[in-house]
Amino acid sequence: MTTDLASLVNHQVRLAARPVGLPAASNWRFSEEAVAAPAEGGLVVKTLALSLDPAMRGWMNEGRSYIPPVELGEVMRAGGIGRVIASRHPGFAVGDTVSGAPGVQEYWSIAPEQVARSGLARIDLALGDVGQWLNVLGMPGMTGYFGLLDVGKPEAGQTVVVSGAAGAVGQMVGQLAKIKGCRAVGIAGGAEKCRFVVDELGFDACIDYKAGQLREGLREHCGNGVDVYFDNVGGEILDTVLTRINRHARIVICGAISQYNNTGAVQGPRNYLALLVNRARMEGMVVFDYAARYPQAIAEIAGHLKAGRMKSREDWLEGGVARFPEALGRLFEGANFGKLVLKVADD
Repeated sequence: MTTDLASLVNHQVRLAARPVGLPAASNWRFSEEAVAAPAEGGLVVKTLALSLDPAMRGWMNEGRSYIPPVELGEVMRAGGIGRVIASRHPGFAVGDTVSGAPGVQEYWSIAPEQVARSGLARIDLALGDVGQWLNVLGMPGMTGYFGLLDVGKPEAGQTVVVSGAAGAVGQMVGQLAKIKGCRAVGIAGGAEKCRFVVDELGFDACIDYKAGQLREGLREHCGNGVDVYFDNVGGEILDTVLTRINRHARIVICGAISQYNNTGAVQGPRNYLALLVNRARMEGMVVFDYAARYPQAIAEIAGHLKAGRMKSREDWLEGGVARFPEALGRLFEGANFGKLVLKVADD
C-alpha cells in the first residue's frame, strides 16, 4: 500500500542544551517538519518503537567518546524498529520491517548517501516481536552476548555476577551464563525485580542492593568467589564486587549508570588493587565492535527463545515521542522493569 507522504507531519525531539546532571525539560526542543518523498536510492521509515538506553546520557555530552556526541539542535539519537513506507532503494521494499537508529522522531528519511552507514537492516518478525528485537535480539542482547562470551569468557561451573540484572543487558548475561553451564548471580534494585530474576529468568540467586546487604549477599551466594563480573552500574557496587573476585577473574566494563549524571568527577574503582592481587583482568566493551557478527548471535539467541531456554521482558511506555523526556527520566530513576521501550506508532 502506498503512503501519501504529503499528508504526514514528522514530530521530533531535538537536543536543545547539554545537561548538567539529570536531563531536564530544558534540554529538549520539540519540532515538526514535512515528510518529503525519497530521492533515488533513498527511503522513508515510519518509526514503530524506540529503545531507551543508558548510553543516551553519554551521547548528550560534548567530548571524545566511542561515538560522536549528538549535536545541539540535532534529533536525539535512538535505536528503534520501523516500517518502510516509501523506497527508491533496491535493497528495501515498502512494508519491510527494519531496525536501525531512526532517532527520536516519527519518520526517518534516509538520504541515498546515508543508507550504507545508517545501520539499517531488515528484521524477521518470525524470530521475535518488535519488543524482542529491541531487547534480546537487539543492541542489549548483542551487548550481553559478546560482552559475556568474548570478554568475560565464562567456563562451565564458574560463577558469573551481573549488576542491573533485571535490565535489558543483565537479562541476557544471566540467562546466557546459565545456558553455558555457569552459576548466575544477579544484583538488582528491589525485591520484585530480584524475584523476577530468579523465578522467571532462572538465575541461581539475586541480591537486592537497595536492601543494603550487598556485601553479605555476595558472601552468601558467591561462597566460592566471583569468576566473571559483568558491570552495568559502576560506583559502590563495582567496588564491593571487586572484594570477592577469584584469581584470574574477568571484569567486563559495559556501563556505569550510577555515574552518568554525576556533576563532579566520576567515581573510579577504589579496590582496583584486587586486580593485581588476583591477577585479574578488567576490560571495557563497546557493542559496535562486533557488528559483523550480529547475525551469528541473533541466530543463536532466536533458537534459545524458540526452545524456551530464554525469556525477554520489555517495559512498554505509550504516548509517542512527546513522552521521550519522561521515558529517559524513568530509565535513570530505575523505574523501568525490563527493557524500556517507547511505543511511537501502532504496528
